Amino acid sequence: MLVMLNGEQTNIKENCTVVQLLEQLHIGRERVAVEVNRDIVPKAAYDSHTLADGDKIEIVHFVGGG
Repeated sequence: MLVMLNGEQTNIKENCTVVQLLEQLHIGRERVAVEVNRDIVPKAAYDSHTLADGDKIEIVHFVGGG
């Protein structure tokens, strides 16, 4: 199925959850925020939030620095 991931059309597997997408992208859950269709997905829901065809997903990485 096709989704928009950080502004780019991306093909992901059917019934993919947020946590599965992060694993597929080799992104740890610790320092990211995930937004689906302009709604922030709570970290507690990453395992249960199933993505749908056409979803608009933004993944933001937090990095330390100074």
